[in-house]
Amino acid sequence: MAVHCIVFDCDGVLLDSVPVKTRAFRRLAEPFGPEIRDRFVLFHEMHGGVSRYAKFAWLFNEALGRAITPDESEEMGRRFAEYALDEVRRCPLIPGAAEVLDTWGRTLPLYVCSGAPQEEVRMVLRERGLDGYFQAIHGSPPGKTALLSSIVAALPVPASEVLMVGDAFTDRDAAREVGTLFYGVGELLRGGDDPWGPDLTSFTAWLTVYGAAS
Repeated sequence: MAVHCIVFDCDGVLLDSVPVKTRAFRRLAEPFGPEIRDRFVLFHEMHGGVSRYAKFAWLFNEALGRAITPDESEEMGRRFAEYALDEVRRCPLIPGAAEVLDTWGRTLPLYVCSGAPQEEVRMVLRERGLDGYFQAIHGSPPGKTALLSSIVAALPVPASEVLMVGDAFTDRDAAREVGTLFYGVGELLRGGDDPWGPDLTSFTAWLTVYGAAS
């Protein structure tokens, strides 16, 4: 069956920004001590695509044994952006991403479905001159499954003809729940049942063989 639409996660799929954000999460957790810091970083790495605010809530539950307040959540978000945003604006693209956007942006509708805050991901892609490739750019809230479902629901093709490209279990699980195809990127998803690449350098060759409808 042909692919009629591609939906991309952003961090780790289009932008090589995951190391930048991991450093920011690590820095935020330093005041809670090395054990909590390391558990928080591991939680972040295993839950890519989850809103940073959900991760802040987890940190407070684990570190302090209580819920985070709205003011504390807002302050954590402000500090996270201070630590990470400038680097995200300048970080490299994932290898192969430019070719993929140039190739498929001319023939298929492309979308972004990111766990980062919507206005932030739109701003970053606009500043980097990438927003023009996409029909729409979606970020959190809501969560990844709800975002992907809303994108697919508005399309004139069934979910089975939409391809989600992601680097996290959250992306894969959203694709499963919504019923789209899935292509994994990065080491976390190596060895699964889905097509996979360490980056996007082999994506165009794979999709050409698999079948993309123009």
